[in-house]
Amino acid sequence: MPDRGGGPTGPRIRVGRPSRRVRTLLMTLGVLAVLGMVFTMFAGFWTDWLWYRSVNYSSVFTTTLWTKIGLFFVFGLLMALAVGVNIWLAHRLRPPLSAMSMEQQNLDRYRMGIAPYKKWLLLGITALVGLIAGASASGQWRTWLMWVNGVPFGQKDPQFKLDVSFYAFDLPWYRFLLGFGFAAAILSVIAAALTHYLYGGLRVTSPGARATAAATGHLSVLIGIFVALKAVAYWLDRYGLAVKSSDFRATDNWTGLRYVDANAYLPAKTILFCIAVICALLFFATLWRRTWQLPVIGFGLMVLSAILIGGLYPAIVQKFQVQPNEQAKEAPYVEKNLEATRKAYGIDGTKVTDYSGTSKTEDKTTLRDDVGSTASIRIMDPNIVSPTFQQLQQIRNYYAFPNNLDVDRYTKDGKDQDTVIGLRELNLAGIPKKNWINNHFRYTHGYGVVAAEGTNADAQGRPVFTESDLPSEGNLGTYEQRVYYGEKTTTYSIVGGPQKEIDYSDDNGEKTTSYKGDSGVNLSNPVNRAAYAVAFGEPQILYSGAIGDGSRILYNRTPKERVEAVAPWLTIDGDAYPAVVNGRIQWIVDAYTTTNGYPYSSRTTLGDTTADSLTATNDNRAVVAQQNQVNYIRNSVKATVDAYTGEVKLYQWDTKDPVLKTWMKAFPDTVKPKGEISKDLMDHLRYPQDLFKVQRELLTRYHVRDATTFLSGSEVWQVPDDPTNRSGNAVPPYYLSMKMPDQKAQAFSLTTTFTPNGRDNLSAFMAVDAEAGASDYGKIRILKLPTNTTVNGPKQVQSQFNSQEDIAESIRLLRGGDSEVEYGNLLTVPLDGGLLYVEPVYVRGGGLKYPLLRKVLVTYGGQTAFENTLDEALNKVFGTKGAAPEPPDEGDTTTPPPTSDNPTVQQALQDAQKAFDAGQEALKENDWEAYGRAQKDLEDALQRAEDAQAEAGRSGAESKPSASPSAKPSGSPSPKPSS
Repeated sequence: MPDRGGGPTGPRIRVGRPSRRVRTLLMTLGVLAVLGMVFTMFAGFWTDWLWYRSVNYSSVFTTTLWTKIGLFFVFGLLMALAVGVNIWLAHRLRPPLSAMSMEQQNLDRYRMGIAPYKKWLLLGITALVGLIAGASASGQWRTWLMWVNGVPFGQKDPQFKLDVSFYAFDLPWYRFLLGFGFAAAILSVIAAALTHYLYGGLRVTSPGARATAAATGHLSVLIGIFVALKAVAYWLDRYGLAVKSSDFRATDNWTGLRYVDANAYLPAKTILFCIAVICALLFFATLWRRTWQLPVIGFGLMVLSAILIGGLYPAIVQKFQVQPNEQAKEAPYVEKNLEATRKAYGIDGTKVTDYSGTSKTEDKTTLRDDVGSTASIRIMDPNIVSPTFQQLQQIRNYYAFPNNLDVDRYTKDGKDQDTVIGLRELNLAGIPKKNWINNHFRYTHGYGVVAAEGTNADAQGRPVFTESDLPSEGNLGTYEQRVYYGEKTTTYSIVGGPQKEIDYSDDNGEKTTSYKGDSGVNLSNPVNRAAYAVAFGEPQILYSGAIGDGSRILYNRTPKERVEAVAPWLTIDGDAYPAVVNGRIQWIVDAYTTTNGYPYSSRTTLGDTTADSLTATNDNRAVVAQQNQVNYIRNSVKATVDAYTGEVKLYQWDTKDPVLKTWMKAFPDTVKPKGEISKDLMDHLRYPQDLFKVQRELLTRYHVRDATTFLSGSEVWQVPDDPTNRSGNAVPPYYLSMKMPDQKAQAFSLTTTFTPNGRDNLSAFMAVDAEAGASDYGKIRILKLPTNTTVNGPKQVQSQFNSQEDIAESIRLLRGGDSEVEYGNLLTVPLDGGLLYVEPVYVRGGGLKYPLLRKVLVTYGGQTAFENTLDEALNKVFGTKGAAPEPPDEGDTTTPPPTSDNPTVQQALQDAQKAFDAGQEALKENDWEAYGRAQKDLEDALQRAEDAQAEAGRSGAESKPSASPSAKPSGSPSPKPSS
């Protein structure tokens, strides 16, 4: 039937058509614009595909892509059909005649205007809503994959007796479907109502009935569908109570049912479900009754019931049943929350032991001897000494170390030793001349590992390097030293082509190299070059002569970027750390599986719980996806990234984690079994910091096991602020090889302290066994201090350091001139019932641009010492003396005569003293050329002294002269001249 309506038409105005040349030009520009847009989209897709293929994780790309495409088309088509069919149906059900009224005459104009374009308008509207719905649905690819691949947890919630996988994997998908259904119903109602109104099925001011019978039936069915979906929502809300957040005891991250939920909200949701079902049936009945009277009454009753039953009744129960006797009412539900939270965060095996906090041993000598066996006290703070590494081992300005170094374990003389380690990474800010070729072709990589003993310093307070210089040499043996992938490599490089790269520089000048790895994407293909030119916004990639056969582009080069890209379903730890493994530098990255749907487990925000004084000043330490709210976390994956090839490997670490098993089903063959972890790699794996920080935050409240204590709040702890700076942020956890009271030997551990909520004295000390190969790996031990006595906490210990007159005066003297005092990590070590605090103190200034260890603060049992070395401070605190040097053996006839009797030796040592002093002055002035000459003079003088003393020894045995106080200390670096 033709559309009704008409109206006067005005005179037609003839507009001149543009010339053929103009039309051709406009058409050409339009085609070029469309082609440009298409190629831009193609470039993004193509470069992503090439990158995933280059790292051998193309299955991740294709699985994710096809899942997104499938969800886009399925839900986009469903939404388009829902809206389109209802528009078409409303148009089909339009009345044959419209009432003669001003309202309908006005609408006739619109009807006539859209009549020629009805099909296109219908297609446009449905396409628009379909695109929006499809784009929204494609973002739910993780929800879909978890639902379709879900693995049972083997644990049931205490209320509904359903497996935890229902809440973690199923319920989120059902909620998405429900939300999609609501959106489709609402849009369909709006579209149908507008169409009915446009074509006279609904009238606002026209005489007669406000709606035709057809419009009434159509809209009633749509509203009935909406109400039916509301009934489904009420039913799902019953299960949602198990993972619902609520404000309980000023704790807004509480989840799980409370008394009012189980006894008021749960029955209310069931009743509202029944009412909504009845109300939906009343709306469907309008197909026969042709009146909205009963459905409207039913809908009103449903709304009223929602207010009274769903809102007022629970408030009455809370007010008159719960509040008068809250502990008794809530205790059973708190116990469920305690159990679930401890399981979900892996803290259910925490061992809490009472600890006196004071030593009862009177023999101080014994205690002094026990310090060495109790802990390998690290006086090299990795968060302080990075500038020292930079100044002594940077060698070239285009190298740099991270602001915070890492602590690892390496074997020296058959014993594990805590080691401070960092990579000499590429620093583009320091290259001599910046241009496109230098930035992306010549300066492409860092070079070598620099490592130092964590428990020792030389006579000048500098690190005792175990791996140093360029190329690096030391205890780590032979390994591939080039660092193409690191925390500072945030830009792309093009390698392997005709343009040579700067490898490193030595006394003979610059060495060049060409990348031999198979990492990156080959740029020999002109299509690839064009795609990257568009994707990176750099047209020179397309035509530069520096790119040729064998050229490869490296990007996504930080370890965290690479792991997150190949496993987008993982949450990445904030601290990737390097290790030399099987002749390669490997970045080790800890990764987590998480969910927000573990019933009764309290939630935490990763960004908040992992923040401390280090993350506040270093973005590289921030956890990826830091705003994620989770209530279940596992360190389920250990990942490695090769610093030369960029190869990413994912290893299954938690073999029982159902979330990881689910993702391994979704992305098969991406995670290697735990058994493939080599022994060399296992030696460097450790307990991750971010997981530890999440667990310690939860343990401030969940260390208690009974509901009464939890509800009283008397045992709430807090993580103290870092006393060594004024940032106001939490103290970071520290890696330390130490022995807890119940352990027989030292273990590489991660430690922290707790204080009472709102106070500064110590509540507890916490440590986790961080040694990956150990049988107790991951075991959390807490030493709980008594509440009836006061034991100084970190802030009080720091204040005690600063308040003692002799220490304060010494610090004032250290700050003399333009020097600056920097406090290192305040380490806490349990020792014979008491607590030993150790803090290194560094001084930066006096012409030096880097901190040197000058003093060590130690306190134990109320005794405090501030001495030049750790041994001296420990001796003073415990009132003991260091071991005296053994006297020479009188029967040893090979001992050379004293050097004071040999003028040649004396002169050589005087020359060595002068050369050493000259080197120190050059070091202060940052004059590397003079420093190199002084080091050569020092070496020559020492060699002359050695030769003279050997000649004086009548036995013919070779012997070096005794080291003078000014001789070059063992382990001190020998930097090469700087460019």
